[in-house]
Amino acid sequence: MKIVKVQDIIGSEREVSGPGWTSRRLLLKKDGMGFSFHETIIPAGAELHLWYKYHLEAVYCVAGNGSIEDLATGEVHEIHDGVLYALDNHDRHILRGGTEDMRLICAFNPPVTGRETHDEDGAYKLVEDDD
Repeated sequence: MKIVKVQDIIGSEREVSGPGWTSRRLLLKKDGMGFSFHETIIPAGAELHLWYKYHLEAVYCVAGNGSIEDLATGEVHEIHDGVLYALDNHDRHILRGGTEDMRLICAFNPPVTGRETHDEDGAYKLVEDDD
């Protein structure tokens, strides 16, 4: 059994940030669950162009607001507490922070190793080992 407290992640090597986001990686590849599990904070007003071409991601909003734009269709969906979106087709998208910081709970498959940041396409590189 694993017990992880987000308070223990903050300020550790499992907290990773980039322009417009902070990701607290609660479960990683080395934890052996077959997915990684993150708390991600998107500040109000942020705009992220993302394309997880190597990962599938499910995201559940537990606080704040924003929107996601599907770049294939142009559809924009509002995000707020209680909304889940799943990037089940490696969807190119724009994630926008709204009037409040968004707190998102995310699962990635395959799992990330922990230090990934977005590349020029907005993707995490696929890393084969934990070193």
